[in-house]
Amino acid sequence: MANTLNALNKIKNLRERYYKVSTGKESLLKLISETEIPEQVYNSNAIENSTLSLEETEKILLQIDLDRYISEREIFEAKNLARVVSYTEKKAKEQELTLDVILSLHKMLISNIRDDIAGRFRINNEYVRVGSHIAPKPAEVISRLEKTIAEYNASSHENIVKRIARLHLEFEYTHPFCDGNGRIGRVINNYLLIREGFVPINIKFIDRKKYYDAFREFDEKGSASIMEEIVAKAITNSYHKRLAYLEEKEIVTLFEYSKRKKISHSNLINKANRQTIEAFLEKGIWKIGI
Repeated sequence: MANTLNALNKIKNLRERYYKVSTGKESLLKLISETEIPEQVYNSNAIENSTLSLEETEKILLQIDLDRYISEREIFEAKNLARVVSYTEKKAKEQELTLDVILSLHKMLISNIRDDIAGRFRINNEYVRVGSHIAPKPAEVISRLEKTIAEYNASSHENIVKRIARLHLEFEYTHPFCDGNGRIGRVINNYLLIREGFVPINIKFIDRKKYYDAFREFDEKGSASIMEEIVAKAITNSYHKRLAYLEEKEIVTLFEYSKRKKISHSNLINKANRQTIEAFLEKGIWKIGI
C-alpha cells in the first residue's frame, strides 16, 4: 500500500512539472506523440502474438518494403492500429467515451481484417475465451460495458491509476468483441488518460507476463493491485520521457550514464524498471535526461 501511495504522489508531482514546462511547446509534444506511434503499435500487437518487430512495424507504417514475407493480416493490424492511435489523440479531446465511440474505434481496427465483425459487439452464440477465462455471454456485453463506464465516471474523485486499472480489467473480463479486445482496451486506456489531461501510456511487450498475471489476479481474487502497478509505472515512464525533452536535458542511454557517473549499469537498470530514477524506455533502450 505504501508503494502504491508513493507512486500516486510521484505521478501527481510529475504531472505538475509537466504542465509548468509544456506551455508553448505543443509542436514538440506533437512530435513526441507521432514518433511514439510505431512503438505503441508494435507493443500492443506483440502482446497479441504478432510476429512483427519494431523495425518491421516502422517500415510498414512508412510504406517501406520488408525483407521477409508478412501476412496481409499483420500488415493491416499495424496500419489500422496506427490509425486508431492517431485518431484517439484527437477524438479524446472532443468527445467523452461512449459505446458508439468504442464501436467506431473497433471498426477502424478490424476493417480489412474481419469485416464481418468490425464495429460490433459479440452476438448470438459468439463466445470467446482468454486462457482459462470464458468471457460473459454475448447478451451481457452491453449492460456490462455501460456499468463499467458509469462506474469509471462516478469515481472521478479517485486516483486515475486505480480508475484506469479497474476499467481495463473489467473491459477485458467482458471481452466484448470477437477479436481485437486487448488492442482496443489499451487504446481506451489512453483515450481516457488524454481526456483527463494525463499523458498516454505504452504497456510494453517485455511486461507481457506481468500484464497477464494482472488479469489472473483479477479473475481469481477480484484484485487490481498488479494492474495498478503496471499502469502507474507506465504513466511515470511516459512523464519521464516527456520531461526530459521539455526540460531540454541531454538525453543519453543508461549505459552511457553509468559510465559517466561510474555507477553499476545493472543497478541503474533495476532502478529504471522500478521507476525510482527518471529513466524511460525508447525503442527498447533505457535512456535518461541529465
